[in-house]
Amino acid sequence: MATAVEAHATFGSATPVGISACPACSAAPLAEQQAKAAKANSARLMLSVPQAHCAVCISALEKAMMGVPGVTSARVNLTMKRVSVEAGPDVTAEDLITAAAGVGYDAHEMDPGLLNTTETERQGRDLLMRLGVAFFSMMNVMLLSVAVWAGAEGVTRDLFHWISAAIALPTVVFSGQPFFRSAYRSLRAGRLGMDVPISLALILASSISLFETVHSGEHAYFDAAVMLTFFLLAGRYLDHRTRAIARSAAQTLAALEVPRATVVRDGLEVTLSIAEVAVGDLVRVRPGGRMPVDGIVEDGQSEVDRSVLTGESLPVFAGPGTTVSAGEVNLTGPLLVRVLAAGRESSLHRMADLVAVAESARTTYTSLAERAAAWYSPLVHLLSFSAFGFWMWQTGGDLRFALNISAAVLIITCPCALGLAVPAVVTSASGRLFRKGLLIKSGTALERLAEVDVVVFDKTGTLTMGTPKPTNLDQIPRSALSVAMALAEASSHPLAVSLVAGAAALGVRAATLTHVSERPGYGVEGMWNGQSVRLGRAAWCGAASENVTATYVQIGAATYAIRFADRLRPGAGQLIGQLKSQGMRVQLLSGDAEGAVRDLAERLGIAEWTANALPAEKVAAVTGLREAGHRVLMVGDGLNDTAALVAAHVSISPATALDAARVASDIVLLGSDLLPLADALRISRQSTQRIRENFAISALYNVVAVPIALMGFATPLAAALAMSLSSITVSLNALRLR
Repeated sequence: MATAVEAHATFGSATPVGISACPACSAAPLAEQQAKAAKANSARLMLSVPQAHCAVCISALEKAMMGVPGVTSARVNLTMKRVSVEAGPDVTAEDLITAAAGVGYDAHEMDPGLLNTTETERQGRDLLMRLGVAFFSMMNVMLLSVAVWAGAEGVTRDLFHWISAAIALPTVVFSGQPFFRSAYRSLRAGRLGMDVPISLALILASSISLFETVHSGEHAYFDAAVMLTFFLLAGRYLDHRTRAIARSAAQTLAALEVPRATVVRDGLEVTLSIAEVAVGDLVRVRPGGRMPVDGIVEDGQSEVDRSVLTGESLPVFAGPGTTVSAGEVNLTGPLLVRVLAAGRESSLHRMADLVAVAESARTTYTSLAERAAAWYSPLVHLLSFSAFGFWMWQTGGDLRFALNISAAVLIITCPCALGLAVPAVVTSASGRLFRKGLLIKSGTALERLAEVDVVVFDKTGTLTMGTPKPTNLDQIPRSALSVAMALAEASSHPLAVSLVAGAAALGVRAATLTHVSERPGYGVEGMWNGQSVRLGRAAWCGAASENVTATYVQIGAATYAIRFADRLRPGAGQLIGQLKSQGMRVQLLSGDAEGAVRDLAERLGIAEWTANALPAEKVAAVTGLREAGHRVLMVGDGLNDTAALVAAHVSISPATALDAARVASDIVLLGSDLLPLADALRISRQSTQRIRENFAISALYNVVAVPIALMGFATPLAAALAMSLSSITVSLNALRLR
């Protein structure tokens, strides 16, 4: 941070007064207007796709959605079974549902701002019900099979086979529906999905058994068909449960949703759906209740628990004028809240939407898995048919033996584990980091974070709390303080906010200025009583730097220094220590005065530091590190950090940062404690390792299992066990993140 406004682009004002001479200041509002215009001409549509369960599904659905005219992007979140589509205003949900049906998937429109887990829970119950039916039938058919194995012959054996058929065939038809429906949709759309070989194997096993029964054969395989169904369902259900344990951050946010609010209208309390609550309404939140909206407290005093959203363990005071957010818990007293945003416009749902998009974004590993799965599915059928032909020739026409091997190959080669390798890890990692207070905005942030070897910090608002207090206002002439207050009001920089609050506490009234504008990296200037006035850097204001955190006000030839004191963010010292222990190179880049930067660097043990750094110099430093082959993590919060955040390999901003910095960053730190940043670096490296391990598990499984099946050493039942075990192993491996 620099002297005065030096720190964050001289009090980076969100809405500068007057016309700025700085091209960057002129371009920023234009960029914002263009972004708003683009947003007005596009919309995000969210669809539930309950049948999506593998990498082939991702590729097919995204390709189908992108084929709809007006769609600009489509991302499938496999874990949450949703597809998020960015499209023009002419694209409707019906268009997308039709496109999904064209490739064999049912789709249902969802409100992207009102996420819930109902569909996920319903799928779990449905799988469990079918699993129970399969288990009950399996035990009964096995009892009948024991009698046949014990030596039953002739009519008795045929009777037991027919009873087994009466139990097994309806069971396979009912319990195997998740596989049959998915396979049918795939074939109707001209694709070979992963459930096609599974369904074919179930049909083959049942058909062979029925053929043997009709022809009074000695052996029927109804027990194997039902057991195959049971173990396939068990694998899918266990996979469903392991994904639920790895619950994503978006689902965690969705669980905080309050569906109804108590609105006070004309003195009466009315309970309304959250969709009916409007901006400006008054909402009553009783002790123990969760905030249903974003708003400002109008009446009442209480303590608010923000731990789920920010990671802060201690409750904070809430009274008139306090801003509260949806999802926070009111602890001790009733509050009357004026609504600023509700429903899909609330900060809670915007966060959930960001996380869902990040979780479904493509990484290098995702693309690799999709390409492998796309080639793998046709290969499965080719191997199976080749095995059938070979063993028919080798055994002299033994249809039963050849079909069993063909079915085993179909099942054992299903690339389910490959499809789960990446999304299981990404979902688990994002959920864990969110619970530690880190919101991942970019889907590739984890991948890039794992490559970091240099961490660059800003000072004020990043390593310090960014709430500096002026220490010498009583020594500044009243007129100079009045001018400084007026200039500071044109900025949202921490020093400016603190200066305004401190001057107001002394009863100072802001002077009337004209032609107020900002000079990023220098300060704010204007005209007062016909003379130029400035607030900002020492050199810019014609003063000698005092080597402390300070800003300078210049009125004509007179210059006054306004000094500030700040305090470290919690966990800053521990974070620097942990980064060094992880082998990271740590740098401090600040626009603050040399003395203040040097003192902080020595206090934290940072050997490399730079003071009085302008925004362009920060960008140059980060770019220089990247050109030297380093992977840079930039942590900053000010307007003058924005360009450096964009230039870095990956970037993090505190939730208290200016809007421009938060938008530019890949990850947002929701709480005030910096220590979770060390967890983020550690978990990102673990995630990369787990993804590689999952690829290795999938490859090893196929290298071992496929030859065994082709050589005839695996029955369809053994193949089902092996395939389910590989998928579960991959999912459980993703949960090993710590």
